[in-house]
Amino acid sequence: MIITAAAMAVLVSCGTLATLPPDRYIAAENMPDAGQFLPAPPVNGSETFLTDSVCYERGKALRATERGRQAIEDINHSTKYYMAYFAPELGVLITKENSPFLFKFLDSSIKNIRASISGAKAKYMRRRPFVYFGEPSGNPSEDADLGKTGSYPSGHSIRGWGLALLLSEICPESATEILKKGYEYGQSRVILGVHYQSDVDASRSAAAAALVALHADKKFNRDLEKAKKEFRRLKGE
Repeated sequence: MIITAAAMAVLVSCGTLATLPPDRYIAAENMPDAGQFLPAPPVNGSETFLTDSVCYERGKALRATERGRQAIEDINHSTKYYMAYFAPELGVLITKENSPFLFKFLDSSIKNIRASISGAKAKYMRRRPFVYFGEPSGNPSEDADLGKTGSYPSGHSIRGWGLALLLSEICPESATEILKKGYEYGQSRVILGVHYQSDVDASRSAAAAALVALHADKKFNRDLEKAKKEFRRLKGE
């Protein structure tokens, strides 16, 4: 189909072309608004904030352990890292070279899912726990930059949990193990003291909402089926 210059101008003015990056399925403004459907972060002194504080202390106690060292590794949120992170559960390492379509599909999906909480983070600008408690985080080299950004919801956690949900569809026989690994990725943020438990929990709800929205997109569903087939070929099935 040929799009005329006039039609192109209308599409751009409506935002259809202007706001949808090439690596997204849905424009961020058309995703469910986490700033509207999620509750506000717990206020200081509330029962939930007390729980957050207890989880912060528990996490801090793990920093010198092997679990704490894993939390440091989990700072990485590149698609390449995620593929290595979930490889034991998937039974195969997904790379750009051996599964180009699958890798690109997952990369685009992660970006779409993460973008769905940008508005909520800007709206609440919750102080991160290490800032509130006046202590260094589990990775002090990032403290200066992280201290300028909002804590609620967690960007790392929505990526990790959203990807775990998606990989569970692609590899359903390992769903339990994949989801467990995705859950632990979010908990790493609590251990480091850069997110409260409620930040991480909110991101898991937001990830589910974002994935529901993606499943309403025809192109996403077509690509998901292609991704499943490529995964099976990679597994030698």
